[in-house]
Amino acid sequence: MNAMNAMNARAAANPTSTALRAGWSRGVIELRQSFTNGADLVSHLLWPVMMLTALYFMRDREFGSSGLLLGTLALPSILGMNAAMGMVTMSQVLTAEREDGTLLRAKATPGGMRSYVTGKVITVAGGLVADLAILLIPGMLLIDGLAAGSAGSWLTLAWVLALGMLATLPIGAILGSLFPSARGQGLIQLPVLAMIAISGIFYPVTSLPDWLQTIAQATPIYWLGLGMRSAFLPADAVTVEIADSWRHLETAAVLGVWAAVGLALAPVVLRRMARRESGSGVAERKEKALQRVG
Repeated sequence: MNAMNAMNARAAANPTSTALRAGWSRGVIELRQSFTNGADLVSHLLWPVMMLTALYFMRDREFGSSGLLLGTLALPSILGMNAAMGMVTMSQVLTAEREDGTLLRAKATPGGMRSYVTGKVITVAGGLVADLAILLIPGMLLIDGLAAGSAGSWLTLAWVLALGMLATLPIGAILGSLFPSARGQGLIQLPVLAMIAISGIFYPVTSLPDWLQTIAQATPIYWLGLGMRSAFLPADAVTVEIADSWRHLETAAVLGVWAAVGLALAPVVLRRMARRESGSGVAERKEKALQRVG
């Protein structure tokens, strides 16, 4: 009894750590469930399988006279694109669970919002890492010419991926807070697809007009793709990049700016969204959803 009282006293004295631990546990459970639920498992496998199919047909095509294969160039870029898509996943999750009342229930619990957001970050980030492994491991067997045999390659992958998730997941949380229903998600996906199209994912960005290259370099998707290419492509592949350089410092700087902006704004936007949540608002959204289904 004394031990239990001591634990309760520590929890009451440090509610933040209690909320973070609860969020971690929740995130791990949700992540594990996503690999045992049929629908979620399909979502984990579908996109990597589609990308591997595209890579298979690109694997023997050369980019211009560079001697580099498009499949070799594209695989690391797709890894970067998948990491950036975490902001879409985060946005979709927050919007859906705001609509069904999950966020309202979290708001009603002491430390519930902090725990909820922590759990979602763990779930989405863990799912991204798993999806990247599902794509990368068979991709390395399918695609020739990758330089993945050194510790430096994997170290670069680690810091680019970690910084990329810091840059994109808070932005996803902000976007998810702005839309009251899942119908608004199309407004997010279309701009993201446009950014992917100009960010050098499936074809080197240097083949685009200069003004499009400038726009691409303002997005985290381009820098995630560049960082991944620097991790897995041979040294001579840098000739198809802007300024013939992997630009690691610029990659860290731009992703760092996105991360700083997102981490500064996300708590403010989430608190504002949580304050506006109410039972009547959830009921109204459910009623509208039922009307659309009917």
